[in-house]
Amino acid sequence: MELQPGREAVVRVAVATLWTSPEAVRAVDRPALAARTDIAGWIAGMDTDQQVGDCVLSQLLLGERVLVTEVRPDGWAHVVAVEQPAAKLHPRGYPGWLPAEQLVPDAGVADAEPLVVDATVTALRTAPGGAEAVPGVVLGTRLVPAGPPVDGWRPVHAPGHADPLWLPAAHAVPVPTTPPSAGEVLAVAQRLLDVVYIWGGVSAYGIDCSGLVHLAWRRLGVLLPRDADDQAAATRPVPLGTERPGDLYFFARPGRKIHHIGIVTAEPGPDDDRRMLHACYRQRRVLEERLPAERTATLVGAHRV
Repeated sequence: MELQPGREAVVRVAVATLWTSPEAVRAVDRPALAARTDIAGWIAGMDTDQQVGDCVLSQLLLGERVLVTEVRPDGWAHVVAVEQPAAKLHPRGYPGWLPAEQLVPDAGVADAEPLVVDATVTALRTAPGGAEAVPGVVLGTRLVPAGPPVDGWRPVHAPGHADPLWLPAAHAVPVPTTPPSAGEVLAVAQRLLDVVYIWGGVSAYGIDCSGLVHLAWRRLGVLLPRDADDQAAATRPVPLGTERPGDLYFFARPGRKIHHIGIVTAEPGPDDDRRMLHACYRQRRVLEERLPAERTATLVGAHRV
């Protein structure tokens, strides 16, 4: 069954990277383009400048749905990532390019209460304790159960695999159905401390500022837009000084759109002393810190999900 424009498909690799165009990819990007991606190897092979190259738009996780809009003879597909809202770019989601072999047509799976990966990184195996069929599956990935756990292993359906695959039962939990608490949000985000900053990243291997926010809430069953300015539009402003842990700080330069976001980690202290957890472009990693003066100068608001 082939991909068809106008139809939905799903991601069949652990982490697929969404590109600005097929022509924008670089030689260093080869591990991210394969039918069995190696995102850790891809990131390890880049220098600090390549890690923030603007050829990357976003990333999609195993099982994530896309709308296929074009399939090229050279093996590339243009898609809209329908689970990553980006209203300014497309009414259905985030548009970009993927290798077509990283997708399979959406055949649909029998309704079942979905699971979400709670391990930072895991693998789907051909049998309990068996060979890795899909390595590098990351936190926040949605999975469809294929039956009850067996001896500490959980069978799940995986796109592109006819038979169920297996992961440790403790690595996947039911998707929450109630709004998360601030403590839950921070607990997820804190597990990503020191993860490398990657422009467009949305995984436990590498992530950017809005990707961190998107992924933390995604793990907890809340769908937020992909980019910081859209995240601001989708959340409720609160007066500066009343923010609390789990809220969001937004940053913009005068006359410019929002360019950065962080998660509030403490109530503001004397003299507007503020702290946040964020994926920091300057230091190229996820960190928790007191807002330095140059960051405070561009703080434009606090919002609540």
